[in-house]
Amino acid sequence: MPKTFKSISMILIACLLVLCPLLNSDASAMQRRNPEAGKKKAAKRIGIGTAIGAGAGGLIGGRKGALIGAGAGAGAGTAYHIHKKRSYRRRHPR
Repeated sequence: MPKTFKSISMILIACLLVLCPLLNSDASAMQRRNPEAGKKKAAKRIGIGTAIGAGAGGLIGGRKGALIGAGAGAGAGTAYHIHKKRSYRRRHPR
């Protein structure tokens, strides 16, 4: 009886040692979602930049100015989106 009890307890201890790292639920290991990143936010920011650039370019230089302004506005909107994503990552390190 004591010998079987000892062997069963050794098997249980070995299982616990193997499974313990798998069952550890560390809160810092959970990934956080960046609310400043996302395709919808990117499209919104780039679209607003494009519209503002096209409007300003159209007022200044007509049709050709609107095209140039739209390109510049899209670039500015993209730069703003990247800036917002990175600044959130800097403020909220993992």
